[in-house]
Amino acid sequence: MHREHDLLSGSIAGTLARLALPNLFAVLSLLLYHLTDTFFISRLGTQPLAALSLTFPVTLVVSSVALGLGAAMSAQLGRLLGEGDRAQGRQFVSHGLLLTMVVVGVFAFGGALTIDPLFRLLGADEALIGLVHDYMLIWYLGVGLLVLPMVGNQALRATGNTFTPALVTAVAALVNAILDPLLIFGIGPFPRLEMQGAAIATVISWMLTFVVALYMLTGRHRLLARINPARLRDHWRRMLHIARPATLSNLLNPVANGVLIALLARMDTDAVAAFGAGTRIESLLLILVTALCGALTPFIAQNLGAGQQVRAAKALMGSIHVVLLAQLGIYLLLWPLAPQLAALFSTDPNVVHYLTLYLRWVPAAYGTLGVVILLAMSLNAYHRPMSALMLNLARLALLLLPGAWLGSQWLGVEGVFIAIPLANLAMGGACYLLARQVAEPATLPQQQRA
Repeated sequence: MHREHDLLSGSIAGTLARLALPNLFAVLSLLLYHLTDTFFISRLGTQPLAALSLTFPVTLVVSSVALGLGAAMSAQLGRLLGEGDRAQGRQFVSHGLLLTMVVVGVFAFGGALTIDPLFRLLGADEALIGLVHDYMLIWYLGVGLLVLPMVGNQALRATGNTFTPALVTAVAALVNAILDPLLIFGIGPFPRLEMQGAAIATVISWMLTFVVALYMLTGRHRLLARINPARLRDHWRRMLHIARPATLSNLLNPVANGVLIALLARMDTDAVAAFGAGTRIESLLLILVTALCGALTPFIAQNLGAGQQVRAAKALMGSIHVVLLAQLGIYLLLWPLAPQLAALFSTDPNVVHYLTLYLRWVPAAYGTLGVVILLAMSLNAYHRPMSALMLNLARLALLLLPGAWLGSQWLGVEGVFIAIPLANLAMGGACYLLARQVAEPATLPQQQRA
């Protein structure tokens, strides 16, 4: 019996905990990448930190594509494994990774050719554009070593193995943390490369994840098979059915961040630096949500594939309630510590002021934001990716961005930071009601179903 069948039995809470705990360490490791770069680059001054902040929407675009492809891999492979069709599952993994190679190649090539005009459009002046170019050119050249393991690891997670991807990610993050100060500041025999050094350290760590992911897929789990031209088109169609709306949904977030950065850049460059640091801290504060998302998708997909709709629905609602309570507790702890935390990421008093405002306002609605994220990820497993896309589009285009613009007109930078939690609070409440509608038909007794 294969490991994937473990998701179809046992207690829901116990199974989700077993899946989510390694995801928790994996997310912490990924955050270490971002926080390490932010911490050491901030020691170079406000301008390099602002340049790094400007790269965040663009790096998120590529990461969003990878997450969309990974969501499709997890949801579709989980269904196949739940149905007991492992042979077709192996072919699906091979075809999905081939599609990933094509997509990431196009993005990397196009991105490397458009660094200067794109970042000028995002608000980079002549003082920042050179710093951005130093970082992004190397990042684009190595990004394939990031995206392929991200999608491949989703295949491993779909089998119920969340431990191996977490362990490899942790080791890679440690390598990046060691190399960052050596290459940024030129310690010992290493040259002082500053922004380029941060990018090189990241790419080297990606190489490690690529090698191990390839070994696990081809060796231990044997999840790769020869390309089958007869099934290639159908598998790409099934992959894209979820990947396209999931990618678009993920892309909305960096696009919205880009708009917010452009809005802040027209008021104060220090606010841009604070916003960039704040979004990285946000990832840490939402770590439970991210870990549960990684557990929920394969859990729901496999159980739906095996016809266990009640089990899938209970997992969704239980995860939502846990997130609401946990994020409230985190916010109550964060409030008094906001100034001290802000001071860790900058020595500039103005940046510290803005970052403190961000940490006081934005995390107030992380619980309801978590509801939005969990529901959207679960809808992919339910094979309703367009519904997930519409939820995110409504949150950003109808609530967050118009609210941020109005807030900037009334209260400046602080108004932008107030508008963000208000939008998340409104959309999170609506998504809670929608989640109950998704779950209720499965949990009703048979005679009560319409």
